[in-house]
This record gives sequence, C-alpha cells and structure tokens, in this order.
Amino acid sequence: MPQMNKGGKFIFGKSLIRSDGVLQFPSQAIQEYNIATEGKVYLFTGSKSTGGFCVTRKGLLEPSKLGHIVTETPELREYTSKEGDFIKYKGRSYAWVSITEDGKIALTEDMMKFLKIGIGMKLLSIRSSDIAFTMGAYGRLVEESIKHESEIPIY
Repeated sequence: MPQMNKGGKFIFGKSLIRSDGVLQFPSQAIQEYNIATEGKVYLFTGSKSTGGFCVTRKGLLEPSKLGHIVTETPELREYTSKEGDFIKYKGRSYAWVSITEDGKIALTEDMMKFLKIGIGMKLLSIRSSDIAFTMGAYGRLVEESIKHESEIPIY
C-alpha cells in the first residue's frame, strides 16, 4: 500500500505487537533500510503527532547529519547500555535492541510502557526519511489507515 492519498506518506504496512512482545517489521521496510543487516537497531521516541517509535541502524545514523546522536552517546554507539533501556538525548529517547535476520524485535513490558504502546496494537509503518522509518501508534495517518484496512498488509 504505497500511499493513502496523493502526495501522502508512504505506508509499508502494519505490524501487530504479539502477546510475547515480538514485532515483525514489514518486508519492504526491512529491504529498503537494510534494517536487519547489523543485528541491532536503534529505536527512538516518535513525534507528538504519531507516537510510537522510529527505527534506524548505526550504518544509516552514524554518517548522517544526526550522527552526533551516537557519537555523543557512547553507550548507544558501543551497545553497552542495557538492551531496551531508553537514554534521553536532546528531547528524544533512544535505545538499542537486537533484530533477527527476518526483521523481528522483542519489546519488553518496560519498553512498551515507556513508549505508551501495548500488546495487540497494530503500529503503522511509515517511511519517514532516508535514515529511519516510523512505527506510528496514533494520529491522522493511523486514523486514515483504518479506512484502507483491507489494502494494508499486517505483519
């Protein structure tokens, strides 16, 4: 489901948070961002209008204009902070988690509570930029996606 309306954001699909906290990213997002190639990804808090979280990896983030996020937080850069623990940096919070080769991550209860998401929610996977995609929890795009439910793949 590329776009819900002309000129709108590109939608990869929806991902269901399963009862064990496992979340499968849409295959097109996995491929476009090569998100599983490093075995670890960064999650960071989403916008106020969409909630949820954004997803990137070191190889995309470090050379970008936002590379200072990892250069100034060595515990993220070196993955020495506890997996899934969010670190506040300049208005957003960042964590790293392991990702399987097929694009699955496991969200803990604490992570879900911090991100204000939960078991059974379907997060909308949205192309955000060339360095990250968003897993949106609410807002205009999520509401609009309900009208197109039959066209949007669920992972």
